[in-house]
Amino acid sequence: MKILITGGGGQVARALSAAAPAEWSVSAPARAELDILDQGALRDLMKRSRPDVVINTAAYTAVDRAETEAGQAWRVNRDGAANIAIAASGCGARVVHLSTDYVFDGRSHRPYRPDDQTNPLSVYGASKLAGERAVAEAAPDALIVRTSWVYSAGPANFLAAILARMTTGMEVRVVDDQIGTPTSAASLAGALWDLIARNASGVFHYTDAGVASWYDFACAIGDEVAARGIINGRPSVAPIPSHERPSAAARPAYSVLDKSETWRLLGGPSPHWRQALHGVFLHLTT
Repeated sequence: MKILITGGGGQVARALSAAAPAEWSVSAPARAELDILDQGALRDLMKRSRPDVVINTAAYTAVDRAETEAGQAWRVNRDGAANIAIAASGCGARVVHLSTDYVFDGRSHRPYRPDDQTNPLSVYGASKLAGERAVAEAAPDALIVRTSWVYSAGPANFLAAILARMTTGMEVRVVDDQIGTPTSAASLAGALWDLIARNASGVFHYTDAGVASWYDFACAIGDEVAARGIINGRPSVAPIPSHERPSAAARPAYSVLDKSETWRLLGGPSPHWRQALHGVFLHLTT
């Protein structure tokens, strides 16, 4: 099986490449090598490489900056996603598209099911929802997977930002009134490969198991840092309400996703997010 992953420089694409089944051939061009807004380049690449599956991990993910760069967010998250789905469908490839918990407004009091009503609060969330719809229109049998709070041992994610503050000895102040589920990129990659192997299609939710606030997540990172002696002493983590850290984009206060259908298909639940975090730290410190 030949797999093409767009957005090859991102953390999910790197995790997918690392966990790919040995018998599958994987290509993951970075943004500099493949512009998903260039329809001709996408079409030519698909014709040359003839992939069996195209996994779109490319996205505009700067949630706050999207409020002032809305045009670019929409071009990448909607138009780029549509370009990929159209080109992939044109060569007979299956399409897998990643989306986000930010398509919901956070007013639910139970985990969001895939068929629950969407109502994004931000440009980022709205553009990602539009991307879902564009992919579904161009490739009706596409697999669309919503996830949340993705992190890895690499740069440019919540874990990296919190570690950077902790290693300077600064007190880490983190909001405690936004609730979701941290998700290891490695866990997500494994689930995506399993879903692809099972020929899944439609909208699915996948995160690690459990529930946390961003404060809970930061405290767990602090526990791992302390256990490994990465810094002297124990990191100081303080909870704050969201209004003390205003942001350009509104975030859902509650964005836990219901994974029951995904877990049923995969034959069991995800690892708990703390277990997955522990695994990432094992990789970081070995």
